Amino acid sequence: MFSRQSRRTLLAFSASGIALTLTLAGCSGGGGGGGANADGSVTLSYLVDNQEATVATAEALADAFMAQNENIKVEVETRPQGAEGDNLIKTRLSTGEMSDVFAYNSGSLFQALAPDNTLVNLDDQEWVGKLDENFVNTVSTDNGVYGVPMGQAMAGAVIYNKDIYAELGLTVPTTWDEFIANSQAIKDAGAAAPIVQTYGDTWTSQLFVLGDFNNVLAEDPDWAEKYTNNEAKYSDEPAIRGFEHLEETFKAGLFNEDFASATYADGVRMVATGEGAQYPILTFAASQLMTSNPEAADTVGVFPLPGDDAATNGLTVWMPGGVYIPKSTEGDKLEAAKTFLEFLATPESCDIQAETSAPQGPFVIEGCDLPEDVPAIVSDQQKWFDEEKTNLALEFLSPIKGPALEQITVAVGSGITSAADGAAQYDEDVKKQAQQLGLEGW
Repeated sequence: MFSRQSRRTLLAFSASGIALTLTLAGCSGGGGGGGANADGSVTLSYLVDNQEATVATAEALADAFMAQNENIKVEVETRPQGAEGDNLIKTRLSTGEMSDVFAYNSGSLFQALAPDNTLVNLDDQEWVGKLDENFVNTVSTDNGVYGVPMGQAMAGAVIYNKDIYAELGLTVPTTWDEFIANSQAIKDAGAAAPIVQTYGDTWTSQLFVLGDFNNVLAEDPDWAEKYTNNEAKYSDEPAIRGFEHLEETFKAGLFNEDFASATYADGVRMVATGEGAQYPILTFAASQLMTSNPEAADTVGVFPLPGDDAATNGLTVWMPGGVYIPKSTEGDKLEAAKTFLEFLATPESCDIQAETSAPQGPFVIEGCDLPEDVPAIVSDQQKWFDEEKTNLALEFLSPIKGPALEQITVAVGSGITSAADGAAQYDEDVKKQAQQLGLEGW
């Protein structure tokens, strides 16, 4: 499923993602403690982000689990997304006030939680052997395995309206020049915003940079290793091109007029209804699409964010996030939490996830299969997975991801900051995290 270079580099680092997230995080009432209720039952608090589709899936999983485990009650709690949530989760872990079980990113944001100190090691659980090795590496340290997957693999790519493409006689671009030509043709037609941007949710501004990483690795397969060793910078070629592409598309007037205030949900809706033609985003947008505009399941497709060379055109892919148990969960609650995570690693859990929230890509649990009627955002990806024209996102190949990227890319995408200055600012931003992680060479 992944390119040889992705496998080699990932195994070399054994560290790691946005989303995003890029991306998603939050808050709610704390768990902790280990006692059972007066009647001998145990109540677990399960913290997830507050996206509508995420909450629906979590509640369905909790209901199915409780039907099989009468002595364990699971109460779903919600938290906001974005940088605010990242900081809140770290604070609650450090103060021992985290919910009994919580969902969060894998990859570099997971590593930033200091998992050896804050999370329960699960490497003795039988279900770990059923997980895709690439996923295991994104929720592991040298000392343990800490999470079960929630969701599927996904891509950072461009979702697009197939009807608009057909009406204008456009073909899926495989180079950046073709993408710009398509976007200009859409602008000239005047019926839709050529490229949707949604800075009302700042995390979405990162995709021109993060989704371009397949193209970075295609040009320099060792870039992630050099980056981790402070031998490669975003302000240099080839990584600066993501910032340059963001600047170029803004200056060309290719964005929707309300790009500064539009939200992620607005962006998906715009592509679904034809108000917008193309939207660089994570393919978990399939979930939002099937929640808000299910009639467009076959209308909205996906293609990789193209680079300079059609021969290396491919997807930048993310592993799913994980579900974790904080060390503050003890005693009867800890045993109940482990039982809940065991359930999350079953085909039944995968089926529930697929029924309540549109899949965004392949599952990473043995025995879990996608339904046949997945939306085009998912089925269109399969071509690049089957042909192994994929590379893992940077956050799965390096532990370094600066917290200010979404603010920097908003500024570049709004014409406030130049691409060169934004890339340089991000190089400074990541330096702080690299030093905090104690990496050599920083």
